[in-house]
Amino acid sequence: MAIRVMLVDDQVLLRTGFRMVLAAQPDMEVVAEAGDGVEALQVLRSTAVDVVLMDVRMPKLDGVETTSRICVDPNAPKVLILTTFDLDEYAFSALKAGASGFMLKDVPPGELLAAIRSVHSGDAVVAPSTTRRLLDRFAPMLPGTGQEPRQKELQRLTEREREVMVLVAQGMSNGEIAARLVLSEATVKTHVGRILTKLGLRDRVQVVVLAYETGLVRAGGGPA
Repeated sequence: MAIRVMLVDDQVLLRTGFRMVLAAQPDMEVVAEAGDGVEALQVLRSTAVDVVLMDVRMPKLDGVETTSRICVDPNAPKVLILTTFDLDEYAFSALKAGASGFMLKDVPPGELLAAIRSVHSGDAVVAPSTTRRLLDRFAPMLPGTGQEPRQKELQRLTEREREVMVLVAQGMSNGEIAARLVLSEATVKTHVGRILTKLGLRDRVQVVVLAYETGLVRAGGGPA
């Protein structure tokens, strides 16, 4: 079944360009569009969507609040944020709200398509190194950083799972983690899946955010 994509952006020309790129892919289908967050939420009530490409700066309801409302539902579609700036505080806020990652609007088509597939599969963070740099910059703004209630959540993890979580937070792929820990990629994927389940997280982006909130990883990407 094709990946069902929704385009949410107040610029019609951008939506048209993205739609043309996606329409050429045999495994993707643009099933809905919206020009702002209010319209997007209305459309999602009656349309089945797998991945939402979400602009952050829109009239009526911005992409951050729209993402937050979408991600309240555990069965919600994955949200991929589209932003103009690499280190945009709006993108950071969207990750906190539940987005699975973000891409720049001028991203090459091949990278955008790969990002959509990655987000849909849930296997990888989109641009993990960029996500980490966002967190490095905005970590002081995290209200839960270092607080005991958040740290207690990590007690559910085994020592190996904590080790894997640190490496995920440093932006490593499953293959890189496998090489570092001398494990198979399948084993690493299993560990990541258990981390997500035990901590009630949607994807690897939320793993990275929680690692910073709990102080497991410091700004700069190193372990605490």
